[in-house]
Amino acid sequence: MIQARDIETLFQKQLDGIEDASLREKTVETWVKGCALGGWKSVEELHQIPFTLLTDTCGVSFVDHTIAVTDGAVALGRAQTEGYKKLPYKINFDRLSAGGLLHDVGKLMEIEPDGKGGYRKSLAGKYARHPISGAIIASECGITDDVLNMIICHAKEGDGRPQVLEAVLVHQADFATFNPLVMKQKGTLIED
Repeated sequence: MIQARDIETLFQKQLDGIEDASLREKTVETWVKGCALGGWKSVEELHQIPFTLLTDTCGVSFVDHTIAVTDGAVALGRAQTEGYKKLPYKINFDRLSAGGLLHDVGKLMEIEPDGKGGYRKSLAGKYARHPISGAIIASECGITDDVLNMIICHAKEGDGRPQVLEAVLVHQADFATFNPLVMKQKGTLIED
């Protein structure tokens, strides 16, 4: 069974970016609950899950993707705070880190082993896409509405919806890690 200390070790750098102890604890609790609901029993299993079923991930795991999106979103936020002479809005880095870590937490219920060495969409995943199931899990763990907005709005469910600023940064980091793989598979990615 995956426990809090496992998640804390797995995402130590990203969790260190959340100064609010309560938000950090609830973020870890959400991951632990998602793992339990999805039937994931070890960190090694988490490292094997592909981050999407929509394209060949070329070996990029769910954990790799979560780290890349979180770090990428934080880097986008830092680039703006350091690069704009007058930043026209405030970036909440606690919320940004938590949202990055939680944006795909619903995939713990959406993806399951297919029994043949691969993965497939689970029945729960057919009922509700990961932005919805992830927000439900996070809400049950006490995650606040602003971070729930990030989970719900990071994908197509957020198109045209009001969003906290940090949801925009997570969305951009998420698709910056997804789109090149789709393009590679389709042959539209120009590579040197």
